Amino acid sequence: MQRLRLGTRGSKLALWQADYVAGELRQVLPEIDIEIKIIKTKGDKILDVALSKIGDKGLFTREIENELLAGDIDLAVHSMKDLPTFLAPGLVLGGVLKRENPQDVLISNKGFNLTSLPRNGSVGTSSLRRIAQIRALRPDIRMVDLRGNVETRIKKMEEQDLDGIILAYAGVKRLDYTGKISEMIATDIMLPAVGQGAIAIELREDDLNTLELISPISHLHTMLETMAERAFLRELEGGCQVPIASLARIKGDMLFIEGLVASMDGQRVIKESLIGDLNLAIEIGTSLAHSLLDKGAHSILAEIRQLGES
Repeated sequence: MQRLRLGTRGSKLALWQADYVAGELRQVLPEIDIEIKIIKTKGDKILDVALSKIGDKGLFTREIENELLAGDIDLAVHSMKDLPTFLAPGLVLGGVLKRENPQDVLISNKGFNLTSLPRNGSVGTSSLRRIAQIRALRPDIRMVDLRGNVETRIKKMEEQDLDGIILAYAGVKRLDYTGKISEMIATDIMLPAVGQGAIAIELREDDLNTLELISPISHLHTMLETMAERAFLRELEGGCQVPIASLARIKGDMLFIEGLVASMDGQRVIKESLIGDLNLAIEIGTSLAHSLLDKGAHSILAEIRQLGES
């Protein structure tokens, strides 16, 4: 019996994703034995500091990647949005599973949506991307830094009497909290994070055997869409500490991508879209980044980086 060792973080969502990947593999390879290994990352250990202040692009992946490079695991399963755009030497993105709905959602135990939130109401999130877009829409809203897994954030919302929190629909659905959703936030109001809703499988670049084993469960359209988004992000050199958003969708044989760069206060939002042949996914994402830079995103990003260094 062939054996695969799968590395993952230990949160409920990460374990759901690992179990899902294992289940998909067992469907196409019923004879395979899959061992799931839980690996604690830096992002799991530092819970009292905002992600934007840590400024580390490998917060939720580096320790897992180290075990992959050392040969202690055969594949790593990540939320695609946590995976840095530049992978460690010797590692590759081996596959991407079919994407869940990439939208963000508002959860409010008071029943609010973004329009009905009271003036100066409180919304919890640790994402600068979400904060900037909310401020562009509702500058009166008080943003409260909130970290932790899905269930922890819901509990903190209740304990701190917040008017709402913003989460990714994919995680909410996978953990069966959809009944708590008070609004599915339209992407023209809040563009998602790069790769949001997709599950990534990372491999050693020389491990052609494992690449062959996982290839039947990789979803081509999701791979192309996220490749375009990651090319967009890579060209802008953005990470979790920069308000950057992107969403690509394939329609027929064309790839449509939207991208956004915003100032921290939401006062300046540069948003563009581009369409092209789906086989040119990386080139389209890169071109969109250049378009935003030409329209002023360069000065916004320089200002944000300067703030981060001060």
